[in-house]
Amino acid sequence: MKLTIIGFWGGYPGPDGATSAYLLEKNGFTLLMDAGSGSLSKLQKRKHVMDLDAVILSHYHSDHIADIGVLQYARLVQSYLNGPVDTLPIYGHTEDKAGFNQLTHKCTKGVAYDPKSVLTIGPFSITFLKTNHPVPCFGMRITDGDATIVYTADTAFKEEWADFTKDADLLITDCNFYADQDGAQAGHMTSEEGATIAAEANVGELLLSHLPQYRNNQDLVTEASTHFSGNIHLAREGFVWEKGHNF
Repeated sequence: MKLTIIGFWGGYPGPDGATSAYLLEKNGFTLLMDAGSGSLSKLQKRKHVMDLDAVILSHYHSDHIADIGVLQYARLVQSYLNGPVDTLPIYGHTEDKAGFNQLTHKCTKGVAYDPKSVLTIGPFSITFLKTNHPVPCFGMRITDGDATIVYTADTAFKEEWADFTKDADLLITDCNFYADQDGAQAGHMTSEEGATIAAEANVGELLLSHLPQYRNNQDLVTEASTHFSGNIHLAREGFVWEKGHNF
């Protein structure tokens, strides 16, 4: 399983950046996980818009779905240029019916996932954990039988994360706040809280993402390292992770 960061900012994109979006690839299958603001432009540096096999969304805040609409138009334009295109499945939850309904368009179809069941998309098996966030949001544990990645999506700290994340190879954690701040009311975590989960869950590596646009983001790594002794990565566009190495 190969992970590539497309966007990593929280709330809104920094200059020439994008908010949450991650590519997962295995055996020629490509899954886009969240599609935040600016992500379609960044995606096209690596993939044609027609190369996506599926999209999955954690929730319907704009910094995670802003580019769903333009992705739908992109595929519509391709259908005008090249004839009928395959309908792209976009997986989402139905706890927000209005959010879910917007996933279906002329060239895309919203597909409901059951957060209480295992979801199989191509080579990936996905289980879910409801997060602590102002709107319904679901973190994901994704495995391909060889590697396991946990994506917290947007969440305040909760004890259940440690069990859900147990022994994952990589934890992608919400890190929207510094250690001296309180992100709980906004439904986000600090650097130290994400690192605490990583340590308790005995994960292989920690990736700090959903980053703030102020102060020195390298301080987040320093703060996290006081609680987690493994490899800690600060999210950046184009970062690639595969089990055993990253670049």
